Amino acid sequence: MALQDRTGQKVPSVVFRTRVGDTWKDVSTDDLFKGKRVVVFSLPGAFTPTCSSSHLPRYNELFGAFKENGVDAIYCVSVNDTFVMNAWAAEEEADNIYMIPDGNGEFTEGMGMLVGKEDLGFGKRSWRYSMLVNDGVVEKMFIEPEEPGDPFKVSDADTMLKFIAPDWKAQESVAIFTKPGCQFCAKAKKALQDKGLSYEEIVLGKDATVTSVRAITGKMTAPQVFIGGKYIGGSEDLEAYLAKN
Repeated sequence: MALQDRTGQKVPSVVFRTRVGDTWKDVSTDDLFKGKRVVVFSLPGAFTPTCSSSHLPRYNELFGAFKENGVDAIYCVSVNDTFVMNAWAAEEEADNIYMIPDGNGEFTEGMGMLVGKEDLGFGKRSWRYSMLVNDGVVEKMFIEPEEPGDPFKVSDADTMLKFIAPDWKAQESVAIFTKPGCQFCAKAKKALQDKGLSYEEIVLGKDATVTSVRAITGKMTAPQVFIGGKYIGGSEDLEAYLAKN
């Protein structure tokens, strides 16, 4: 494949065809990069397993930490059309990520990252990589090793954030089961927010059922909070935990 590290070079000049609501909107690379310091991560395809389970969610989760360390925005690039990218963003609730639909592969080809995925029936797609771009110039690239399959070793959010902020320490992942209209759930979420802790909310009746909560915790009430793989409990348990940590 002979992929090249383009650190120190300008990003390709491309106009992306995007869809906002019922309206077409052309977005240029100048619109996206000029005068900004941004993180870009590119992947083989929307809705594909590693992209949906790991790559996109972690960048979305760590958006606040990137912002605190001087990053203006985070962009996700894929050789997919705007309808697919918009649907994927909605499905993943990736509100912190700006989706770039490189439907014709022009940007990806200009970066030297367009590869053939015909064996999977994908056609031409992007190799997986990430980069830090300052005012349109690539400051740093993390390119996945050229090996069979779809390696995911260096283009992850944690690697990029540690490059930008070497002293940054990863926050333990937080998940909270909630019910709509639950005042104790609102209290627990506010407590996490006041501590600056990002979290994934699992809404009962939408994302899971009471059966899941009972199977995992032995309880049927909400909220139920987990931090770093450890079961914390309800809102009062969370309050006590946060007071100690």
